[in-house]
Amino acid sequence: MRLIALLILVLFVVAGVVVGALNADPVSYDLGFFQLTMPKGAGLLVTLVIGWLLGGLTAWLGVSLRHRRVLRRERRSHGKTPARA
Repeated sequence: MRLIALLILVLFVVAGVVVGALNADPVSYDLGFFQLTMPKGAGLLVTLVIGWLLGGLTAWLGVSLRHRRVLRRERRSHGKTPARA
């Protein structure tokens, strides 16, 4: 299973390198407070990484908050924490 995951990862890395090489012409990004010039491939990679990080953070927060809620309910049901009036 790890070999398949490694092969898929290598496939995506190679595809990313090809896309980055084919989109090497510079593009200017105006973000309001500053201007940035970078190759199209690098811009695509940066937005992909930012989206991946934000999606992972959102998923982690959702799981973490749900886990805390379940723990709180279990503690209350077992009488370890006094219930608030």
